[in-house]
Amino acid sequence: MTNTFPPLRADPDRVVFDRQELGVILSVYGRFVAAGEWRDYAMSFLRDVAVFSVFRRATEHPLYRIEKRPRLRDAQGVYAVIAMDGRVLKRGHDLRQVLKVLERKLIRAID
Repeated sequence: MTNTFPPLRADPDRVVFDRQELGVILSVYGRFVAAGEWRDYAMSFLRDVAVFSVFRRATEHPLYRIEKRPRLRDAQGVYAVIAMDGRVLKRGHDLRQVLKVLERKLIRAID
């Protein structure tokens, strides 16, 4: 039997997280799961933005959205962490630095 599936190719019409970016995001996500704060996630890859949403429960609205918007590269920065109410908690060019806003919340949750 032959493989009838076409080879996987990047879709130039969508923004995606690369392997390194997903590694950084999933590292933070894993620490929150271990602390019992987060239980689910979802990813969306759209034309202008890639979104990693985190949930306390799968049936709720996302607690936070981690967004990648390449068009903001020359302005505020490619990455942003956005709260459930739509507030931008942190924006910047370095994903690790942007995600530190969540790390502070983890430290408070464990205390």
